[in-house]
Order: sequence, then C-alpha cells, then structure tokens
Amino acid sequence: MEKGSANEVMPLLTIAIPTWNRASYLAQTLEQLRRESGHAIPGTVEFLVSDNCSPDATTEVVQKAQASGLSIRYVRNARNIGADANIAQCFNLALGRYVLILGDDDLLVDGTLSWLLDCLARRNWGVVCLRAYGFNDNFRIEYPGGTGKELEFEDGGAFLVAAGALITLISSCVINKGLLPSVDASAFCGGNLVQMHLVIQSALVAQENLLVKRYRIACKRNNSGGYDFSRVFVEELGRILDRYQSKGLTPRAIRQFETRLLVGYYPFYAFRQRLRSTGDCTTTYRRFSDRFGTRILFLYWIGPILSLPRPFALAWGAAVTLVGRVATGDLRRGAMFAWNLLRQHHYLAARRST
Repeated sequence: MEKGSANEVMPLLTIAIPTWNRASYLAQTLEQLRRESGHAIPGTVEFLVSDNCSPDATTEVVQKAQASGLSIRYVRNARNIGADANIAQCFNLALGRYVLILGDDDLLVDGTLSWLLDCLARRNWGVVCLRAYGFNDNFRIEYPGGTGKELEFEDGGAFLVAAGALITLISSCVINKGLLPSVDASAFCGGNLVQMHLVIQSALVAQENLLVKRYRIACKRNNSGGYDFSRVFVEELGRILDRYQSKGLTPRAIRQFETRLLVGYYPFYAFRQRLRSTGDCTTTYRRFSDRFGTRILFLYWIGPILSLPRPFALAWGAAVTLVGRVATGDLRRGAMFAWNLLRQHHYLAARRST
C-alpha cells in the first residue's frame, strides 16, 4: 500500500530507506533528513520509506515525520518480503535520477545533503561513494573529523578497487539509476548484496565515478546481523565479482579489490568472530581457503586469526587489524572509536563512584 504522490518532475535524488521493526532508529534517521532537507530546493529530493510490514510503531514514526514537514512517499508491504527484496523494491520504486538506499539506522553527516545535491548536479556520475564511520551513541560527538579529497575515476574497475569495502555498504553508494534503465533489482535477491550488483554495473558503464574521502555517512555500530559474514562477504562477494568479468571487470581489478579487503577489511571481522566465539572456525577458514587458496595474505595474515589457539589468535588479530587500518587509511576512524570507548568507560566509572 502506497501513501503519498510522486513528483511530476523527476527528482535529482531519491533517498530510499528500507526498514523493518526499528522505529526508534528510523525516527532519528528521518529527523536528520528533515534537518538536512531544509537547505534543498523543493522537488530535487524524493524521500521514500519502504516498510516491510513492521509490527512496531514505524507507521506512526513516518506519519510524525510527514507532519513535521518531511515529504515522504511511504510504502508499507502487506507482508515481510525479506531484506533483499525490500532493498530491491527501494531501487525499483525510486523516481530519482540518482538513488541512495540509506540504512534505517544510518545518518547523513551535517551538511551532506546540500553538498551531495551540488555534486550530483555538476556531472553524470555512475556512482558517488561516500566514506562512512561507525558511532555508538552520538554521531556528532563521535565524528572522526578530518577533511578528505574527492577522487574522480574514468576507469570503473580502478574506482571499485579504490572504494574497496565501501561498496558493500548500501548507505555509502549513490547509484545513477538513469544508467540502468532496464535493470530490475529484484533479480539480485538471495545473497544479501543486492546493492553490489547495482554499484558494479553503474560504475562499469559510467564515464566517471567519484570516491569521497571525507566522512559523510554515520552508521550505527554493531546494529545489523542475521547473516554469516564469511558466506556473504567471501563466498557471495566472490561470485558477484567473477560474474562481472564478462562485463568489463578485469581479473587484475578483482585481485586488487580482494587484496584491499584481505589487508584492511577481513582482519577485523575474523578477529571479532574469534572474540565472540570460543568454538572453532573451520567453516570460515574453509570459505577463505576456497576463495583465496595459497595467497600469502590469506595464509599468513587472515589464516592465523582463524586457526591459531584462541589467545594467540586474538593477539594476532588485534595487531593485524591495527596494521590493516593504518594501511587502508582508516587509522583516524579507529583512533576515534578507541577514544570514545575510553571516554565512555571513564564516564561510567565516575557515575558508579558517586
């Protein structure tokens, strides 16, 4: 059931939010969009919420946001069609030339919307990839700071390599739907990475893509799950990359992309798995081995985190994660995370002592 009317003129950007049963997070996301939209020219942005038949107060949250002045096209599914299908529905229903599928617990950093609209208006980008950071409580206080370049790429494969793991995050990628006029996103359901197909296709057919190194997206930390990390981000991601070899993604670009993930992305998740579980990691190790075989970065970088006795694995995982973050330029984000944890610890200790 759809509520609201579409603009007669195609908006420049659709911000589409797939959601299910997370009304409190959605309320914060919509409030930030309301703040951001105050600087946008009317009609340039479409706000779409695709509700997967939430049993909580999601409908009331959307209605309250509409009453506050945020023009939202609200779609409520008659049943829960699953996360993949809801993400695909967001893309298919979007009326904008560009589409940002925003997580219901993710936020645009202050000033991002007006900057993004200016950016999208000046070029026919395939994908604009926005750098993201995690936050626990207050996305403004926990902002890592810094500036950052805007890197333009004429080669789609080089862009994907430089963007690395950011293309796996739906909230980081603004996709040019105008370059994919015949694409039905529902064809990519079933692997938890619907958006990756859309990002890769748009990047490969575009003449220009943009990677933004400044932090523009705030993501609620440790607030997603329900999937096996190695199944999705090793097996399924590998299958997707291989699928696009015939469409312009070269074996060299795939190897470079995966090298970037092996250095700075996979170590943290392997470390987190050992940290949370006392069991063995046989299945995870096998999936990595099947994909990466005898590559040195697997055998001597990731492999020990998964195969060593737990105390040694944790020590190695912590060290490798730190080095990987430095190597991929994420030291600032990691340092800010550590500082906020320390500050929170001191705050809680002070409260206990009073």
